[in-house]
Amino acid sequence: MVFPANLTRDEARARARLISTQSYELLVDLTGRDLEQPEKTFVSTATVRFTASSAQRSHIDLIADRVLTASLNGVDLDPAGFVDSRLPFEAAAGANELTVTAVLNYSRSGLGLHRFVDPADQRVYLYSQFETSEARRVFACFEQPDLKASYTVSVLAPADWTVISNGPESGRVQHEGGVAQWDFATTEPISTYLVGVVAGEYAVLTDSYTGMKGPIPMSLLCRRSLTQHLDADRILATTRRGFDVFEAQFDYPYPFAKYDQAFVPEYNIGAMENVGCVTLRDEYLFRSRKTAAAYESRDNTILHELAHMWFGDLVTMRWWDDLWLKESFAEWASHFAQSETAGDPAHAWASFCNGRKTWAYRQDQLPSTHPIAADMVDLEAVELNFDGITYAKGASVLRQLVAFVGRDAFLAGARRYFAEHAFGNTELADLLTALEQPSGRDLSGWSSEWLEKAGVNTLRARFSTDAEGRFTTFSVEQTAPALWPTLRSHRLAIGLYELQQGALVRVQRIETDISGASTKITELVGLRQPDLVLVNDDDLTYAKVRLDDRSLRTLINSIHRMDSPLARAVCWGASWDMCRDAELRAADYVELVLRGVVAESDLTAVGAMLRQGRQAVASYTPPERRDAVATRWETGLLEQLESAAAGSDHQLALARALALAARSAAAADRLTAWLHGTGVPDGLAVDTDLRWALVTALARLGRMDDADLAAELTTDNTIAGAEHAAEARAARPTTAAKADAWALAVDGDDIANETQRSICQGFWQSDQDDVLAPYVDRYLAEAEKISAGEGIWRTKAMSLRDNVLTLLFPGQGITPERLQQIDSWLATAQLSDSVRRIVDERRDDAARALRCQAAG
Repeated sequence: MVFPANLTRDEARARARLISTQSYELLVDLTGRDLEQPEKTFVSTATVRFTASSAQRSHIDLIADRVLTASLNGVDLDPAGFVDSRLPFEAAAGANELTVTAVLNYSRSGLGLHRFVDPADQRVYLYSQFETSEARRVFACFEQPDLKASYTVSVLAPADWTVISNGPESGRVQHEGGVAQWDFATTEPISTYLVGVVAGEYAVLTDSYTGMKGPIPMSLLCRRSLTQHLDADRILATTRRGFDVFEAQFDYPYPFAKYDQAFVPEYNIGAMENVGCVTLRDEYLFRSRKTAAAYESRDNTILHELAHMWFGDLVTMRWWDDLWLKESFAEWASHFAQSETAGDPAHAWASFCNGRKTWAYRQDQLPSTHPIAADMVDLEAVELNFDGITYAKGASVLRQLVAFVGRDAFLAGARRYFAEHAFGNTELADLLTALEQPSGRDLSGWSSEWLEKAGVNTLRARFSTDAEGRFTTFSVEQTAPALWPTLRSHRLAIGLYELQQGALVRVQRIETDISGASTKITELVGLRQPDLVLVNDDDLTYAKVRLDDRSLRTLINSIHRMDSPLARAVCWGASWDMCRDAELRAADYVELVLRGVVAESDLTAVGAMLRQGRQAVASYTPPERRDAVATRWETGLLEQLESAAAGSDHQLALARALALAARSAAAADRLTAWLHGTGVPDGLAVDTDLRWALVTALARLGRMDDADLAAELTTDNTIAGAEHAAEARAARPTTAAKADAWALAVDGDDIANETQRSICQGFWQSDQDDVLAPYVDRYLAEAEKISAGEGIWRTKAMSLRDNVLTLLFPGQGITPERLQQIDSWLATAQLSDSVRRIVDERRDDAARALRCQAAG
């Protein structure tokens, strides 16, 4: 597939040598006046002032229905010159002023300017999403991060709407016909992808924070139908704690004039750091009871976006090669802020290890892995690298760097970085220079190992003992995958754990540096071999961990007795890695989860364990044993649910897991009874979200027909209800249900991104091989159409394309024969790099599943 409106790094560099931008004046007209389809299109006018180093031909970027007028330095340009997302012009040497007025399309994919009509009350909501290169869907611009400029934004909209942008509102003028114009204060220099506009019938709550420079106005926005779910006190408290930590630790005041957070519908990402105008998916406004992990995850997202105001917005990468400079730092900074403000500082890092780091390890073992500092040759490459390497591995490596240089030196380097590069653009070398000065460390070798090489190392303890069980030798061995053979330097801790009075407690800890294939640890020689030796205790480095035989037996029998949540997180990660690498049977991993889940205090770990246990059953268990292991998983979850404390988070997490695991008639009967209010465990409320989980499970089992689902939707006539219903319909085990789902998700061209994702999510299910068999060939054919940009795929957004390629891949119930079919097709299919990458990743997951099945 040819990436629409691509821009290469070389083109961007050439344009940056020619052009220096100073300012934009934007007028975005959302009134629909004089437009044939006001619900589908809008008008914007952009006036950009820039300086050209010489008289040369260049272009401004725009993705629009059509250009109405354009002029350069007062001379009209031919609108017909606008072709393939570019409007060319001949720049004069020196100062230039270019004005472009265009008709543009509202989005249904979450990109550009997304328009949503709330089914609950028919109110209209709009919001922008411009990363990576979608600002050109709203106004003509030089779409690259190093051409920063100040922005003065004005918006024409219905007078009863709420409108916000990056700067504070500076004025409002009422016009005839119930229209008003909002004017916003001029911003500091920022990149195009950080401009934001939110408009519609939003409810608003205002507040403020007093920072280093004085009061900072704040606000929260959400749809009116969600105001009862806006828990403003916690959201604002989290935001204030973030301001406290970041201003103090970065020693740089919040760089902008105000801070709004808008919770928006049908968002295809978690959140976006538009300067002073942050957008977050409104699923973060919880309609039903959630576990502590959900609230902590939302807190982390809030802090992540706030951290971006420094890492990314104040100081921005020059080009997307250094995407990690903002994402990894924001990822690290959000967990750092949580560790600074929590009563137990280790808890935030345990949650990071149990959640985000697992994502990084998986991503780093796929054939598409890449260095953290990746080679982003064009915008298509950038889109593919918003992944677990850029976010979670990068943050993991930064945590390693903090241990390597010391926390004080690391923060001092960050302060220097902000002070020297405020409102500018940087590259990797700028960051390393800032960190080297206070730490006194040469980081070129560290950068080469950690940032510029892909792959994850595996660490294991090797030792010998004497007759009394004392270590006579002890070393840490390091290996690397053949494709990525880098052996790295690690700063890590080694913990020795003993069973004492029913608890598994740490009796010894050393912190040391290792490098190369083997490093002797002389400090441990002479100590008695404990029940468990834990390499990478406290999770300081980024590496897979293997346990010796005795330690593994202790882990399997006693992980629930380990008192440290961070140590447990490392152990949970090690056991899951061993299961994924076919070194621990899926059935044994299932037993480990069932034994440890109720005793685990970190609800992020609980959620991860339950998801991974389900995957072990469905994907990693041999077919001849799958029924028995699936039955054990179902009955084991029920046993744990019945023993969980009434009203506890564990009870809720186990109930949801049981719905996903249900496959027997008895389980289906139980879920049906719960749906009708019978036999529900004490303390468990079948609220909106849990009800949809039960409905989707019963639909998957063939217990819900069209009438049943329609009835459920009448009780929840929200967009969330519609998305849940779409997933449930797709999950049904009938030929008609699968055909309808495929037509909507793949063949249709008028479906919003989140609804399409829900359908794709529900499509492939266990124990539905007969009705799903035809869709193996259909998937392969559709992947070729997507790659070629045929038919509707020529204009469909990347998020819709990626949902199909990722979620509809026929990996469920994989067999050697099906994998061979996919491999034979891959050998001859003409696929674009982006399509091949996604298919290769999913194919790798399928091959891993077969390896695990073969191991028993």
